[in-house]
Amino acid sequence: MNLFKKLFCRVYQGIFKLLLPVLPYRRPTLLNDYDGLIDLLKNENKHSVLLVTDAGIRSLGLTKQLESKIVNANLVLAVYDKTMANPTTQNVEDALQIFHENECDCIVAFGGGSPMDCAKAVGARAARPEKPLNKMKGILKVHKKIPLLIAIPTTAGTGSETTLAAVITDSETRHKYAINDFPLIPKYALLDANLTVGLPPKITATTGMDALTHAVEAYIGRSTTKETRDCALRASKLIFENLQAAFTDGKNLTARENMLQAAFLAGVAFTKSYVGYVHAVAHSLGGKYNVAHGLANAIILPHVLKKYGKSVYKKLWQMGVYCNLFTKSTPKEVGAKLFIEKIEEMNKFMNIGASISEIREEDVPTLAKTAEKEANPLYPVPKLFTAKQLEQIYYEVKNGND
Repeated sequence: MNLFKKLFCRVYQGIFKLLLPVLPYRRPTLLNDYDGLIDLLKNENKHSVLLVTDAGIRSLGLTKQLESKIVNANLVLAVYDKTMANPTTQNVEDALQIFHENECDCIVAFGGGSPMDCAKAVGARAARPEKPLNKMKGILKVHKKIPLLIAIPTTAGTGSETTLAAVITDSETRHKYAINDFPLIPKYALLDANLTVGLPPKITATTGMDALTHAVEAYIGRSTTKETRDCALRASKLIFENLQAAFTDGKNLTARENMLQAAFLAGVAFTKSYVGYVHAVAHSLGGKYNVAHGLANAIILPHVLKKYGKSVYKKLWQMGVYCNLFTKSTPKEVGAKLFIEKIEEMNKFMNIGASISEIREEDVPTLAKTAEKEANPLYPVPKLFTAKQLEQIYYEVKNGND
């Protein structure tokens, strides 16, 4: 990367780091149960709820209890359950139509990251009806307060219940982009481990590795705070201690609860400290080939960490010591490499795989440019890459080698 562009990226990131203490970040208030949610809606004088979820979640009956409680409380219930794995602009517009038809005044996002992203985007469009989604991509383009948003995660991974981001895919171009603004942070969240008990092992694995990616990228970046470092470390330790147990025994409620807490903490960490090239590459693959985000992150993470080289040795060593993967006497470079090996071992244990075969070599230059544009200058990565350098990561991920 040429000196001028590198300087621009670092100055841009430095300004955002300086602003962290004064920007309106906040954690969602945690609700205890559905009764608390209903009480909240009544206290807020809400009368019509839009429930945003997906067909799979609803067909499993996971939303049934909440739907019954909303109806029994004499509130209007409207449901949008057509959210796709990578929510599209069409998903958002269809849900928005239901929102308006039922005169909704609040939104409940129920599911993984996709329903939450869709719900956030619906809120943004409701707040800014004159502004299409592609005009809100990037940073601080929503500006206005959105309808009351409550998030109920059914996976322990995305951390979307804590974040200011909604990632949307253009239905026509398949371009995937993020909308980032403070009004998109859900005001309330409800963490119920029972909702995650029925998750297939594969989803448990990939969403868990998604949370680990959030924690790692937040910690190794250059815009950390004491709070985000603490949250990232605690999240990582919980994941290393509980993810494989939750994968092996889906009914292990303790492991499930710890994973939900880990995802929440990792979400708090990366909301302030951002992510890095792992996410930029994963987003491009989700948009182009509809590759599941958690799966992409899990496979890409060790490749990117290796490319960062010595720029992340100290921080990966710190994480490894905190997570009891090795002792303080372990040399930093050795510890960092052991940390990466542990990620690869977890992927192998949970049958995640080591490659993404959907990648077509002829697409790589365009994919790399998309990822580079997303990451630079926003993401405070430990080491800056050009699009040409990112291309090598795509080839490695496609073939499953370094």
